[in-house]
Amino acid sequence: MNAETVRIGIAGINGRVGRLLREEVVAAGARLAGGSTRNGILEPVADAATPICPIFTSVADLAKVCDVVIDFTNASTVCAHARDLAQSGTAWVLGTTGLGEREQDAVDVAARQIPVVQAANFSPGVTLMTRLARQMAAALPGREYDAEILEMHHRQKVDAPSGTALAIGNAVADGRGIMLKDHMEVARSGHTGPRADDAIGFAVLRGGQIVGEHSVIFTSAHEQISLTHRSFDRRIYATGAVRAALWTGTRGAGLYSMDDVLGLA
Repeated sequence: MNAETVRIGIAGINGRVGRLLREEVVAAGARLAGGSTRNGILEPVADAATPICPIFTSVADLAKVCDVVIDFTNASTVCAHARDLAQSGTAWVLGTTGLGEREQDAVDVAARQIPVVQAANFSPGVTLMTRLARQMAAALPGREYDAEILEMHHRQKVDAPSGTALAIGNAVADGRGIMLKDHMEVARSGHTGPRADDAIGFAVLRGGQIVGEHSVIFTSAHEQISLTHRSFDRRIYATGAVRAALWTGTRGAGLYSMDDVLGLA
């Protein structure tokens, strides 16, 4: 499918990432079919070349004019968006993080009816980092190598650990054949006792306007190896999400990841 024929909608088009998505949809040569906002008003962006598009107050109405909707809104909207997009048959690129079990179940149900690309991070670099973390964890057993994940974001971020940090943690757990929920250690304070084998630790930092930094560190008694990714510009998320949106044009229903989009799966 040619980019020019793909009608892309943006949920939360006035948000930080939403503004960048407007520009990246146009840069990719796709059609900016519309966006959703709470008040029905489209706020201007710095790039005067970015076209005005129809604005809706609901994703259900937005979906009617789109082939795919890109969604970086809020976990509280996920269940409604899953229902509305599945009913309309509109593909969904979902970058919202902080989902609970109820929200994830709604995503999984929608993916039985429409293509859904879900990722905690749409950066190609983070996608590769997560894949490498899985391979490293498989090769470096927990009884010998302690796994720790460090992340830092801007002071406005509301969820912790970040969705990307949790995705890396899940990759480490998957590489070791365990479940993250059974082995993650997030808060350490006071007399915690010795570190358990196969524990996956998380450290969370917040401050300033840092876009995003993630490290996964494997440490044994004799050596240490770490992977680090730093985002300098949120635009990388928008560029990756638009790439995923164009990719959905030839896909059937299913739950996909950026591994699929990048041809790594």
